[in-house]
Amino acid sequence: MPDHAHSADPAVQTQLDRLAALSPGRDILGLERITELCRRLGNPHERLPRTFHVAGTNGKGSTCAYLRAILEASGRRVHAYTSPHLVRFNERIRIDGALIDDRLLAMLLEEVLDEAADLGASFFEVTTAVAFLAFARHPADDCILEVGLGGRLDATNIIPAPAVCGIASLGIDHEAFLLAPEAGTPSAPAERIAWEKAGIVKPGSALATLAYPRAVQRVIARRAEEAGVVPFAEGESWSVEPVGDAFRWTSMDGTLGEVLRPGMAGLHQMRNAGLAIAMLHIAPGPKPDAGAIARGVAGAFWPARLQRLGTGPLTGLLPPATEVWLDGAHNGDAGLQLARHFASEPRRIHLIAGMLANKHPEAILDPLRDRLASLAVVPVPGHEHHDAAAFGSEARSATDVEAALRALTVDPAREVVLIAGSLYLAGEVLRANGELPE
Repeated sequence: MPDHAHSADPAVQTQLDRLAALSPGRDILGLERITELCRRLGNPHERLPRTFHVAGTNGKGSTCAYLRAILEASGRRVHAYTSPHLVRFNERIRIDGALIDDRLLAMLLEEVLDEAADLGASFFEVTTAVAFLAFARHPADDCILEVGLGGRLDATNIIPAPAVCGIASLGIDHEAFLLAPEAGTPSAPAERIAWEKAGIVKPGSALATLAYPRAVQRVIARRAEEAGVVPFAEGESWSVEPVGDAFRWTSMDGTLGEVLRPGMAGLHQMRNAGLAIAMLHIAPGPKPDAGAIARGVAGAFWPARLQRLGTGPLTGLLPPATEVWLDGAHNGDAGLQLARHFASEPRRIHLIAGMLANKHPEAILDPLRDRLASLAVVPVPGHEHHDAAAFGSEARSATDVEAALRALTVDPAREVVLIAGSLYLAGEVLRANGELPE
């Protein structure tokens, strides 16, 4: 089934089965199908509230989580569309802060699928149309849209100019889709991906970005210039200053906030939070005050991104006080972020990895290799995946995460457990440990 979508609700599952039958079963870039589908639905994407559009290779979901948490802390009603889901399809669509309920989801899926039957629309295109329809029919103050794949040709990019575009961390991923040669585009992989991501920038939007290598920065600046937009860029217009496990956010106009303490682990989350603050800083309309920013940064949560698992059936298999971390990292940029996080402490890592066949094991293995106490490789249920041989001679196979955990001998004082390699695997882990995203 596309994106491993299933539901315990029979009415929703009926529509997900229809979607599986109608969808081509793969990602398709292009705006023709989503444009026609939305036309048939009355163009709901043209009736959204103030919109924040976020692209990037890594960190865009966390940036969306910070945006939503800060806006809600300031009393705003916020819709959000993110992907992928981890356990339940409903996670993709939040209406006024709450996951879409099954009754409404089943109704909207049926309505959209009735119109999409002859279009060959993809799983993501149908889901995007459902989100647009839900958001257009329910009042809110703000709308947050996370790009699914790329930017320029992503289904979310049919919206009119959003209030603010944001570009998060950039790296090499989805090469089969984003690195195909096209006349007049950059040939270097990193620059080509930046060109695609920056395709969300439209005349009339503001743009906030992180700092990137100079060649990548130039590509984004050119794309912004073509749209008549001046980037509000990290390092030039704003900055994040770490203060232990907290940070200060500073803008070029002299704004210096109080010390902000992210609720999510990892130094990279300071920059994701910083990008969200930068987007809100340049947004037209109401601005959150310092208190709302502090509460939102502290309260934001995005599952399976350096998430320490709580007490549950899986963690209960290990000695008490064992730290078990879960991360969906599956590319080089994310692997480096994991390594930076665990570099701050001396404990070694028992890595349990599951990766799709179209990803590169060395992306997460190489940055962590010197810290590994053991390496177990598990399947990613429902998807083509690498076996242990792809991870090298030191890797052992396990039938699933539970079996891998049972086989471990862990000293909690000297070692931690990290489960990584795939967001699909992360969803299975959360389900098995009884930690459903809310």
